[in-house]
Amino acid sequence: MTTATRASLAITALLLPLSAQATNGYFAHGYGVVNQGLAGAGTALSQDSLAAATNPAGMAFVGDRMDAALELFAPTREYRVIGNAAPGSFGLREGTTRSGRSLFAIPNIAANWTLTEQQTLGVTVYANGGINTDYPGNDGGPFGAGRAGVNLEQVFVSPSWTWQPVPGQALGIAPVLAYQRFSARGLDSFAGFSQAPEAVSNAGTDSSVGFGLHLGWQGSLSDDWRAGIAWRSRLRMGRFDRYRGLFADSGNFDIPATFNAGLAWRPAEDHWLLLDVQHTRFAGIPAVGNPLLPNLFAAPLGAAEGPGFGWRNMTVVKLGWQWQADARHTWRLGASYGRQPIPDSEVLFNIVAPGVQEWHLSGGFTRALGPRVSVSGVVFHSPKKTVSGDNPLGPGQTIELGMYQFGVAAGFGVRF
Repeated sequence: MTTATRASLAITALLLPLSAQATNGYFAHGYGVVNQGLAGAGTALSQDSLAAATNPAGMAFVGDRMDAALELFAPTREYRVIGNAAPGSFGLREGTTRSGRSLFAIPNIAANWTLTEQQTLGVTVYANGGINTDYPGNDGGPFGAGRAGVNLEQVFVSPSWTWQPVPGQALGIAPVLAYQRFSARGLDSFAGFSQAPEAVSNAGTDSSVGFGLHLGWQGSLSDDWRAGIAWRSRLRMGRFDRYRGLFADSGNFDIPATFNAGLAWRPAEDHWLLLDVQHTRFAGIPAVGNPLLPNLFAAPLGAAEGPGFGWRNMTVVKLGWQWQADARHTWRLGASYGRQPIPDSEVLFNIVAPGVQEWHLSGGFTRALGPRVSVSGVVFHSPKKTVSGDNPLGPGQTIELGMYQFGVAAGFGVRF
C-alpha cells in the first residue's frame, strides 16, 4: 500500500464515524453547502472545490481555493406493523417503532489549484448518505432477536485533474478511492435462510476498500447558457466477509454507477436557474437490487442470486435558483424529486434500510467577508414519505416504512 493510499484511508477514517446525510436512496442529495442550497443541482455550474463530487470538470472554473463545511443532519426513521400474521409464519410485533440516534455531524473538505491556463489539480473528500437504523429491543425487537439495525458508511477521496482544450470548455477526470464499513445487529432470525448463518448478524464492524473513476465535461454554450455531464463508474469494492451470509454474492457490496446531466441559464444579470438530472443504478448491485421474493425460495441469503433489498434504479430531477443580491450576498433555493427506490413488495427487509425519501427542499446563502474569504449556510428538509406493503413472510400483516429529514450546514471558502 502506497503512502498516498494510507493517507487517503486515514482521512476517510476520520470522516466515517460521522457520515450520514439527506438521501436519495442512500446517496447524498447534494455535496457541499453551495450545492445543497440548490438541492444538489450544479453539474453545469460549479462554484467551489467540492464540485468534483458532482462533476470533476467543474474544478476548471472554481479557481485556487479551499472549502470546508460541517453539516448537522436529523433523520426520523420508523416502521409500523398492522395486523396479525398467520400462525407459524414470520410475523412481526404490531405497532409503531422509531429508530434511535437521530442526529449526525458530517464534515467535508476540498481544495483546488491552477497548474496552467488550461489545467487544474484538486482533491475532494466527501461522503455518501449511508444507512443507519437502531431499533430498540423492547418485546424482542423488530425480528425477535433484540435490538436491531444496520450502519453503512461510505467516504470517498477523489483527486481531480481538468483540462480546457479551448477556453470555456473543460474535461475532468477524477479517480475515486472509496472506503466503506458496515455492521448489523438483531438479524439473527434470518440466519436460517442463509448459506452462512454465522455471518448474518452481530459480527461487529467490517470494512472494505475499492476504486472507480469519475469523468465529466462542463462548458459554456453561450454567454447565458452552460451545460455539463458527468459519469461515475461502479466502484468495485472488497467483500464484507463478516456479512457474507447476509449480502448476495458472499458479502459483495459494490457502490453503484451514477450519471448526471445539467443545464444552467442566466435569464437576467445576477440570476441563475439550474436543472440537473441524476440517475443511480442501485438495481445493478445484487446485494441492493435483488428482490427478497422469489429469490429467497431459489437461493439462500449470501448466494450469488440470493435475496437482497429489492431496490429499483433511481432518477432524480433537481431545480435550483441563485441570486447574487450584491457584491457580498448570494441567495439560493432548491427543490428535487425522485421516485423512491423501494417497491411495496420489499418492505420487510427494508425496515433496517428505509431509504424512502422523494422530495428535498433547501435554501442557502453565501456572504463574502472580504476578497478571499466567504461563509455559506444552508437549511434543508425532506418531507415525510411512507411506503406500505404486505409482509411477504407473514400473511395477514402490513408493514409501513416512514422517514422525514431536517438538516443545516455551514462552511467557509478561502481563495488562495
